[in-house]
Amino acid sequence: MDYGTMIGNSFTYVKEGIIDKVNTWLLLIIATLILAIPLMGYIMSVYRGTKPAPEVDGWSKLFVDGILLLIVGFIYAIPIIILEFLVIGATFVTQMGSNPTAAMTGLAGAGILAVILIIVAIIIAIVAPIGIIRFARTGSFGEAFNFGEIFATIKKIGWLSYILALIIVAIVVGIPVLILWAILMALIIALPIVGLVIAVIIFLIVLPIIEVFEARFLTQVYETAGTT
Repeated sequence: MDYGTMIGNSFTYVKEGIIDKVNTWLLLIIATLILAIPLMGYIMSVYRGTKPAPEVDGWSKLFVDGILLLIVGFIYAIPIIILEFLVIGATFVTQMGSNPTAAMTGLAGAGILAVILIIVAIIIAIVAPIGIIRFARTGSFGEAFNFGEIFATIKKIGWLSYILALIIVAIVVGIPVLILWAILMALIIALPIVGLVIAVIIFLIVLPIIEVFEARFLTQVYETAGTT
């Protein structure tokens, strides 16, 4: 798997389809303003392998696809949400108790739950992208959770190659985002109201680019399995 070429192709996809087309970029900013639901619908089109980057039209379909993607994402997040509540609950009970032994036991339980939470989050982070792309391609809600086919697809890609691809895109996207976040936080602290307005504007401008870049990269990773 040529990760460098895939990153380059993803950047070109974003540049030619969005950055060089101001109208498309503006429409995606508007799509982000509407709770990002139409933007998620647009991302579904990217997952379907549309080349070049699709136009922003058919808003009703964008809304429907976005809501469906939101539902799929929420279902995948349910185990994480439950475990987070359990960790918070165990920690709270530990702090409220007066018995040192019980407190230590509760703290140990919270720690174990936290480890389980991390493991489950990692598993979902590995499984969900393929499930979501399968959903986008087939139009079948059940295919988003067809774990047999999801694991088969990852096997075709190569587990090591696939996990490395996820790490690479996380780094490529994450580092600039962290730097931008630090700059925006400093701006908000220095100029609370003006800084917040500027931060929101920059967020609206940058988010579509980041989301489409990541979606295009993951789509290329998926296509290396030779699966439609």
